[in-house]
Order: sequence, then structure tokens, then C-alpha cells
Amino acid sequence: MTRDSNWVIRLACDADIPALETLIPLSARGLQTPYYSPEQIEAALGPIFGVHAHPICDQTFFVIELNQRLLGCGGWSKRKSLFGSDRGRAETDPLLDPQIDPARIRAFFIHPDSSRRGLGRAILAACEQAILEAGFARVELVATLPGEPLFAASGYKAIDRFDIPMKNGLTLPVVKMTKLLRPSLIR
Repeated sequence: MTRDSNWVIRLACDADIPALETLIPLSARGLQTPYYSPEQIEAALGPIFGVHAHPICDQTFFVIELNQRLLGCGGWSKRKSLFGSDRGRAETDPLLDPQIDPARIRAFFIHPDSSRRGLGRAILAACEQAILEAGFARVELVATLPGEPLFAASGYKAIDRFDIPMKNGLTLPVVKMTKLLRPSLIR
């Protein structure tokens, strides 16, 4: 657990799921409108922007809270999926091999009232430290367009741009990014 003078970063637990289910739509609707249409955001809520239980069960998903109120979330995964929630997911999500596979950064959402305060960077630092401790040396992620600047400023390089297909013929433009972690770079 990491503590700022005001907020606390801790691992998420099952009891956080209702608050996460409230936070994620608030974040998406409040912070992604300069990048995506309301129709794209609504189509992404649930299948793309939503709670995925594996990172919570695997203890690789963090929340930031202040006075027991969630301000943000995000995590990493040692499983194959790069993005998406549990909704509509039928396949298993196999574990990755840290010797050959990159870890995944997943599901960063910040409450609109708490944006631009370093919460995303704090969660990312906690994720990178945990990824190194788990034996992974590389990381991949699929960033939303509003998330790309945070990850680029943190040393992630764009390697692909693509659209995720959604219902009603809509797509969600995203950026696949990667980073090689070095223990000396993580504090």
C-alpha cells in the first residue's frame, strides 16, 4: 500500500466492484468526450470499459481512495487479454510466461473531479514495480486516445493503432503501446 498525503493506493478487492462499476462510467463520460463521441463511449461501456475480475482476483489491480471514496483505478495483468471487461467474455484468460511474454497494463480510470493530480502516474508506478517483482521485463497495453499522453510521457512507445469493433457498427480507436522495464528506472 502506498500513501500520499491525502490518498491511499491499495490492491482492489471484490468489495470494491460496486464502486468500480460506478467510477468507470463516470470517468469515461467525463474525461473521454474530447476524444470519442457519446455513442462510442456508451457502446464501449460494459464490453471494453468495465470491471474485469481476473486482475482483482490475481491481486494486480489497484485503487486510489480518499476517505473511503474511490478516486481512480488501474492495474496490470499476467493474463493474455490486453483489454476488456468480463461482460460477454466466454473464453478463459490464460496466464502469461514472464520469461517470454510481456505483462499487460489494464483499465485505468480516474474520477473526473480528481483528474490531472498525478493519480494515473501513481497507479502506473505501482503497476510497474509489481510487474518487475513478478519477473516480467516487458509491458504492453492498449491505450485509449485520452490515455495515450500519460503512457507516452511514462516511456511507452506506440507500436500500432487500430479500431476495436463495437455494436451498431461503431469502432473505438486505440493505440497499442509497449515498454521495456529496467529495475533501475523504477523507484
